[in-house]
Amino acid sequence: MTLFPDMCERVLSESIIGRARAAGKIDVRCTDIRPFTENKHGRVDDYPYGGGMGMVMAAQPIYDCFQSICSERGERPHLIYMSPKGKVLTQARALELSHGDGFAVLCGHYEGVDQRLLDEIVDEEISIGDYVLTGGELPALVLTDTVCRLVPGVLSNDACFEEESHFGGLLEYPQYTRPVEWRGREVPEVLLSGNHAVIERWRHERAVEETEQKRPDMLDIYQGKL
Repeated sequence: MTLFPDMCERVLSESIIGRARAAGKIDVRCTDIRPFTENKHGRVDDYPYGGGMGMVMAAQPIYDCFQSICSERGERPHLIYMSPKGKVLTQARALELSHGDGFAVLCGHYEGVDQRLLDEIVDEEISIGDYVLTGGELPALVLTDTVCRLVPGVLSNDACFEEESHFGGLLEYPQYTRPVEWRGREVPEVLLSGNHAVIERWRHERAVEETEQKRPDMLDIYQGKL
């Protein structure tokens, strides 16, 4: 649910997610909130009570938009509001959402959304980081991409994401491709050995090193689970 469906559609129609949508492996729909307003001037926002800068998105058009989605689906989906107040998105939460029955996402804008609407219909608030953007569209696209790529059939196989950063608690090991030598830098010999057991051991060791250097907080959690 967004005030800028064309912006979202352009992103979601490209690359892996776009191909998965076209193939029917995932169903992602961008719904414009504006047609649902009952305001005679077509407005979806108004000045905040109590004063202050900016505008606040009104409850009525968002509520009616969500009710329309519920009717179209034949059930009420889990509703996520993208907000800097929410819990920060993790790979673990994305994986949980990918195993569910789908969800709806509300993109706020301006100074936010009438709190009464959030109290009435929102099930969960998610943030993509401790900073503020001009609207919820970019965070919603990040969430959608993160979750959809974990849906079976979207990537060629599960190994495409199971060895990536964050999935198993470590950052990913370094990757290399042709040529063997570039500007005096060579691919590690172990990757050319053909010995898969040795390669796997090397990759795990490099993953631990990467995590220790760049995200020691993650390594502490990973080692605590061993």
